[in-house]
Parts: sequence; structure tokens; C-alpha cells
Amino acid sequence: MSFKVTFTTKWADFDPNRHMRHSAYNDYAAELRVRYFRDQNFSIADFTKHNIGPILFTEETSFRKEIHLGENISVDFKIAGLSKNNERWKITHQIFNEAGKLSAIVKVYGAWIDLTKRKLTTPPKEAQHLFDNAEKSDDFEEILLTKS
Repeated sequence: MSFKVTFTTKWADFDPNRHMRHSAYNDYAAELRVRYFRDQNFSIADFTKHNIGPILFTEETSFRKEIHLGENISVDFKIAGLSKNNERWKITHQIFNEAGKLSAIVKVYGAWIDLTKRKLTTPPKEAQHLFDNAEKSDDFEEILLTKS
């Protein structure tokens, strides 16, 4: 399933050079992930109910084309990696300018954290489906976990 959202950018997204500031790209990618989870019937309220949250180990952004003041953008969601129990995941977001040109790629590697124990955890059964319908990236890989 393809998942893409179009956003109207705002004044605070831009820097003095009149293009989107570097961290705004990551903000839109994060917003898209929350919307994706909600559309998979696992909202912020569900995260609270199960006392878990997503955390990031790495976030890498590659910039391709400027996004200028006043442009709308589109951001997509592709699963790039997943461990067997869905405890770890990699997601790739492509961000397109208003003309449909690829402007940036945001790659994140994350997991779930138990917010009481402050330890990594597997998602509850109610969240095991989150990535079932996600479109896979061309470089999708199984994430192998090692015991330490």
C-alpha cells in the first residue's frame, strides 16, 4: 500500500536563504510516520494506552533539490527493513517539491520503547500489523537481531 501525504508548508519551515531549513524535512517525515500509524488504526492514544513509543537510533537526510517559500510538499512512507517480531524497523521517506521533483530522502532506523521500563520492547499484539500493508523500498532488508 502506497502512503503519501501532501503538506502545506509554513513560514517557520524556511530559513534566511528562502528555502526550507534542513530540520523541517525531518519534522515532516516524523509527522508522516504518526499519520501512517493512525491510518493503520494505532493512534497516539493507543501508544499511550500500551505505554510504548517509537524511538530512533539513526536519522539520515540527503538533500537533492530546494523547496522554496510557499511551496507545498509531498512525503511518502516505505518500509526499508523489519525484524521478525517488528521490534526494529527502518523507514524511508521521499520528500517531493510542488513540481513533483525529489527534494530529499529521510531514512530512519528505530524501535519501540516501553515507557515505564525505559527498555526496548516488542510492540503489543494490537500493533503487530502496523507494517503489514506498507510499501517496501527497493532495498528492503530483514533486520537480524543479535543477543548480547
